Amino acid sequence: MSTYRISPLAIILTFGLAGAASAADDKNGLGARPGLGLPITNEDIKPWDITILPDGTNLPPGSGTANVGAKVFVDKGCNQCHGEGAKGGSNPALITDEKMTPGDIFSNKTIKNFWANATTLFDYIRRAMPWQAPRTLTDDEVYALTAYILAGNKLIEENVLIDAKSLPNVKMPNRENFIIRFPEKI
Repeated sequence: MSTYRISPLAIILTFGLAGAASAADDKNGLGARPGLGLPITNEDIKPWDITILPDGTNLPPGSGTANVGAKVFVDKGCNQCHGEGAKGGSNPALITDEKMTPGDIFSNKTIKNFWANATTLFDYIRRAMPWQAPRTLTDDEVYALTAYILAGNKLIEENVLIDAKSLPNVKMPNRENFIIRFPEKI
């Protein structure tokens, strides 16, 4: 069996060159970065900054109703994963009367019995659906799907127009059971 020995000179040269490169980066104002790429601008971030806050901040223009949402649900193939009438399929049900058992952390958590804000539903659909082509739905389609799911869960009337003004006013049944950790940041 042979053993290898690293010379002290090799160690000193290795760390010395790394230190010199780091010092050169600091001198150029680059810190510990390798100096690759360009700084990101607000215009670069804007298309990805689509978070909708619980109070409706950042909701886009547009609107939709449950009747239109039912058609979008079928036309966009949502029923292929979430089942007919959104009652469940290969993916969870979006419309259900399932109750949570108080104190049971293993209860099935649904949009109706667990989610705190209706605006979260809009945000999730807009960001992640349809799963094979996320962010391809128009804002009107997202509003309509949101209305369809809320109406199916009997959280709004079927004829209610959902838009940036009305959506934050939808009171979710479990809303008061959430504690906002940093309310001043909302």
